[in-house]
Amino acid sequence: MTVAIALAMMVLSLAAGLFDERTLGGASVWSKPTKFNFSFAVHIATLMVFLSLLQADLRKSKLITSTMLVTCAAVLLELGYVGLQAARGRASHFNQETPWEELAYYAMGAAVAVVLLGTLVIGLTVWRRPVSQVGPGLRLGVGLGTLAGTLATLATAGAMSSMQFTPTGHWVGGDLTDAGGLPILGWSTTGGDLRVPHFFATHLLQALPVAGWLADRSGLAFPRVVPLVAAVAGLAIVWFTFQQAMSGQPVIGWNTARSP
Repeated sequence: MTVAIALAMMVLSLAAGLFDERTLGGASVWSKPTKFNFSFAVHIATLMVFLSLLQADLRKSKLITSTMLVTCAAVLLELGYVGLQAARGRASHFNQETPWEELAYYAMGAAVAVVLLGTLVIGLTVWRRPVSQVGPGLRLGVGLGTLAGTLATLATAGAMSSMQFTPTGHWVGGDLTDAGGLPILGWSTTGGDLRVPHFFATHLLQALPVAGWLADRSGLAFPRVVPLVAAVAGLAIVWFTFQQAMSGQPVIGWNTARSP
């Protein structure tokens, strides 16, 4: 249900963007809700796949059902606020201009923490107690994807939300606008952008289980090696793109001179 709601809200945001010419940060006010709805739909769909890998008694347990319910509720609250702020023509992230928006910003942070905690509970439970059909590569991929993805997401999101590295939240040098950013993603092409490592961090949750599943399907003698190597590579990409962004460099190129 949550996936369907998020996708429906994504379609509505896309439609609104066709008629609403207002912009925020150089992009349509409906750009962020469109991307957020799609991203969270993928996240919840991933957790649903994880649940299908879990032993039946655990899948129906109060711990897992309650965790999934609370996680979905937190997602819907997050998406609801992002959509509301878009309709108002106001920023939802890095916005503490009014007491209400400051409170809502911290509430969003709490909601994200709930989502990440729920992801940890579900993913690590699958790693510990999967159904017998789950191969060793997929099992390790789920465990590593959950742990590495959650920790890397916390680190990159924390770097942005603290606004200690850059007062803009995610831009480091360059033009402080999404105008002229990469198509669809919106990442800066003139300076550093902390959304880049955050993107790679969050999608370790999908990439590492897929790597493990492919290793199982390929019939390798040591399928666990594949998700392990993928985890190291994925975290290296997160680290590299974080350093690249902090140096004020756009993701499309690395220059030797640091941007002012």
